[in-house]
Parts: sequence; structure tokens; C-alpha cells
Amino acid sequence: MEVSVAILLLGVLLVLLWLLDKKKSSRTRGLPPGPLALPLVGNLPQLDKHVPFKSLLKLSETYGPVMTVHLGWQRAVVLVGYEAVKEALVDQADDFTGRMQMPFLVKATRGYGLGISNGERWRQLRRFTLTTLRDFGMGRKGMEAWIQEESKHMMAHIDTYKATPFDPSFLLSCSVSNVICSLVFGQRFDYADADFLRLLSIISEILQFVASPLGQLYNIFPWLIERLPGCQHKVFGHMEVVRSFINEKIQQHQDSMEPGTPRDYIDCFLNRIQQEKRNEATEFFYENLQATVMNLFMAGTETSSSTIRYALSVFIKHPEVQEKMQQEIDAVIGRERCVNMEDRKFMPFTDAVIHEVQRFLDIVPFSIPHCTLRDVPFRGYTIPKGTIIVPLLHSVLKDETQWADPRTFNPQHFLDHNGNFKKNPAFMPFSSGKRACVGESLARMELFIFLVSLLQHFSFSCPGGPDSVDLTPEYSSFVNMPRRHQLVAMPR
Repeated sequence: MEVSVAILLLGVLLVLLWLLDKKKSSRTRGLPPGPLALPLVGNLPQLDKHVPFKSLLKLSETYGPVMTVHLGWQRAVVLVGYEAVKEALVDQADDFTGRMQMPFLVKATRGYGLGISNGERWRQLRRFTLTTLRDFGMGRKGMEAWIQEESKHMMAHIDTYKATPFDPSFLLSCSVSNVICSLVFGQRFDYADADFLRLLSIISEILQFVASPLGQLYNIFPWLIERLPGCQHKVFGHMEVVRSFINEKIQQHQDSMEPGTPRDYIDCFLNRIQQEKRNEATEFFYENLQATVMNLFMAGTETSSSTIRYALSVFIKHPEVQEKMQQEIDAVIGRERCVNMEDRKFMPFTDAVIHEVQRFLDIVPFSIPHCTLRDVPFRGYTIPKGTIIVPLLHSVLKDETQWADPRTFNPQHFLDHNGNFKKNPAFMPFSSGKRACVGESLARMELFIFLVSLLQHFSFSCPGGPDSVDLTPEYSSFVNMPRRHQLVAMPR
């Protein structure tokens, strides 16, 4: 009797699986080709958990530049190479503006804010954020002065090491974060401020988790990872610490602000909340303010500081590059005057090196995944609504059809035969199209002013010499992080 029941249940299960597969096939007919997916885990066993983007590149050799893979049970279309990524994000920008609802970010932000929003919420918050950042000088003089001032604090702190070896990681995080703090909170923090240092340490731990294999598994199987022991529970506790810090700053602004004279991003948002309090369709309310400030504060710290740290490693590894940059700096600026953004147009080699650092590091090889909000025709395929879109930025920044020698660090990628700076449309470290990084202009300004200021005042080396520096990133599932090196800053 028990055997008969078991056979009957097995038969019912097989019928249900057949019906589900048939329904799935009818919905996915017309999708790009891709490898056979296993039940539940999809194509995850075929991906290297430490360098999954390399596994996807390998699969694209078989299935082409537009292919379907399954990340667990989730269907994803991966775009490989400059042409495919540009065609989607730029030429068909309206079709690919959706943002994947990554479970970690949804829980961390409680579903609010600019980072993971779609539709009208995304349009309102992005337009407001870009306008406000411009008003406070992103790409203009106001922000430039803040970065120049912060660079002076950085130089003074480096001087305290007196040409002895040190790890610059935390110092660079402090400096870059202070620029964001000036913009968002209207204040900077001392490098010895214990609360500020603890907050930066917490943010670093959160981002390390997000970039780790476990963090990516959380986004694929949140219902499972939530129920298992592990550091994910500690990370969400860290998120509450960050949230409390932001809530405290917002409350301080509410208590002290004067309508009509905004001091920073929070004041501008609070003013907008008051202006639209009778608008039922508004996206300007407290939860969106809290989450968007969290987006700006966390995203604006680690990526830029890591890129600067990687650049210093490049200068040590290639002392001839450092020396040539310093010659250009001395000729255009000298060693006394503060660098400004106007100087960049007269410093093509320096500009080219900074671009090449970003291209070569390739800090976010996947970009942040997009999502189709409706059925989308693309290259003769039909990508169903709700499909994850993965623009493989690594494949763009290393595309052999766009770069002369993509696997080698070479500033000539951004210089013409006369030594003038030249743009390359395949330079997409900030992604491209309507979902490109909202802080791109700020990041570019930070990289230029901080790096030029550092080389203006110091020459960099390390105890083990250039050969001891490994420029190969310390790979993780989602982010390419530069390796840590002790360095020596010798005053010039």
C-alpha cells in the first residue's frame, strides 16, 4: 500500500514538473541561447564562485554575446562585449532602465531609495539627486573646493608617517567619505573621530559581504540564507547602525534647518518633503530620504577610495609612469598651487593614466544588474518581463576590438599619436545609459584632484620594491578589490 502511494505521489510530481516546464518553455520561447540549466541551482555549478565573470566570458564563446543563464531559479540574460552592452544600455535605453530587486538591498533599504527603485520613484529621485548634486557643485567650483580642502587634510596625515611604511586603505576611505559627508550631511569628520572610524569599518564589512560569494548567494536564495547561521545576520545588524547614524543626522537637520537656505542634500530633500506634503503621488517622504542618503553615503566611499589605492600601487609598480606624471604636474601646476579641474585639459598623460587605472582595475565587472520591466525585443530575441539583465562591464573594459592591448596596463589606450587625450566609448567603469552611476562626475573629480595632489607632494614606493606589487585584483564574486600593500610616501 505504501509503495503504491509513493508511486502515485511520484507520478503526480512528475506531471507537475512537466506542466511547469511546458509553461516555462512557452514563456521563454525566443530567448537567447544558453547552457542547459539544472533544477533549482540553474547554471551556478558552472560558475567559478570567486571569478564568475570569467566563467560567463567562457560560456559566451559557445553561446554568443547575448546569452541566457540561470542564477539559481532566476533567469538572466548576459550581455558580453562593447557592442551588445552599448546596444542595450544606450541604443535601447528605455527598454533596459529597470533595476533588479536584489534581496540584500531590498532588506537593507526596506525597499526605498534611489538605488533599487523603478518607475516613477526612480525618475523623481534620480532627477532630484542629479539636480541637487549639480547645485552643490558636482562638476563645479563648490565641490572642487571641498575636495581640495580634504586633500590638504590627507597630505597632513600622510606627513605624520615621516616616510615610514603604512597601509593607506583606511586613510583613503576617510578622505573620500568626508567628501560625501560634506555633500550629504554638510560636515566632515576628523580622521581620529572614533565614531566615524567605526562607521567606516562597518561599511567596509558590509560591502565585503555584498561582494562575497555568500552575499551573492543571499541575493539568489534569500529564503535559505536567512535561515542558516552565518555572518549575514551580523551584517544586517551593521546596516541598522548605519541607519541609526543617518536618522540622527536627519533629525539634527530637522531641528536646525532654515527654509530657503539649504546647506546640503538632506536640507534640500527636507524642503522638498514640505513642498510636496499634499501631493499624494510624491516620492519625497522620510523613508526615501533615509534610504537614498544610505545609497549615496555607502556607494560613494569604497569604490573611489579603492580606485585611488589601486592607482598608488600602479605608480609603485610602474615608477616610470609616476615620474612622467610628476613631470607633467610640475610643468602645469608646480608644487605649491592647489590642483583644480581646469588643469586637467593641460595634463593629457595624467588624465590618460587615471582612466587606464579605472579600466584596468575593472572594479565592478558585472555592473549592478538591470531588469526588464516589460517584454523586450533585442537582436531578434524576445526577453520576457522580469528577466535579470547582466551587462558584463568586464567584457567591455577588456574588449579586444576596442583596446589595443586590453590585458596590459597602458596609458596609450587614451592618447593619440600626438600625445593628446582621446576618449574611448568603451570606457564604461560607471556603466552607461540612463542607469549610469549618479555620482560619476563627483568620482571623476575626486580621482583627479586626490591623485594629482598626492603626486604633487610625495613620491611613492614600497619596502619590497616594484616587483613585490601584485596588480592582479583580489577577486570576489561581485567586486574586484585591489590588494593591500604597505607603501612609503617620500616628500618631494
